[in-house]
Amino acid sequence: MERSQKERVLAGELHMANNSELASDHLRAHDLLARFNATQATKEAERRELLKQLLGSFGEGAVLRPTLRCDYGYNISIGAHTFVNYDCVLLDCNTIGQEDQTAPGAHIYTATHPLDAATHQSGAEYALPVRIANGAWIGGGSIICPGVIIGENTVVGASSVVAKDPSPDVLAAGHPARMIRTY
Repeated sequence: MERSQKERVLAGELHMANNSELASDHLRAHDLLARFNATQATKEAERRELLKQLLGSFGEGAVLRPTLRCDYGYNISIGAHTFVNYDCVLLDCNTIGQEDQTAPGAHIYTATHPLDAATHQSGAEYALPVRIANGAWIGGGSIICPGVIIGENTVVGASSVVAKDPSPDVLAAGHPARMIRTY
């Protein structure tokens, strides 16, 4: 039996994002995002409830500030006591560890497209999951590219473009990010 497009998304396989099931999931996510992004600062419990509905998991003591942008939400996991600051883009298939810090304007991309012209032009895409280990700190305006694994306690400098996996316990910065020093 052939997998549905949603099953393909969840399995990290090539899929067509413009099918009706995924379009419905996308609309659901954007309804929840609109409500979350419009909440007043004093409505922390409401924000938390909306994020629990939107995300695959949202850890105890985690904080995520509006605005947030994502595709479906259900492929994103945020660990306990993690802080995600304002104006972040978390394209789905992300796992953010525990006690992580993400500064304003960080973008984590997982969606990617086949390089061969015929498949690319068909509109097919897939996701390469991003994993951010416990204790990491992602600097403001940074871009994390598809498939990257950020090591435990790693600090990514502001405005960095991370295209390769930085090791644990390092400061990585630049375009592209490279190890600056270890801790």
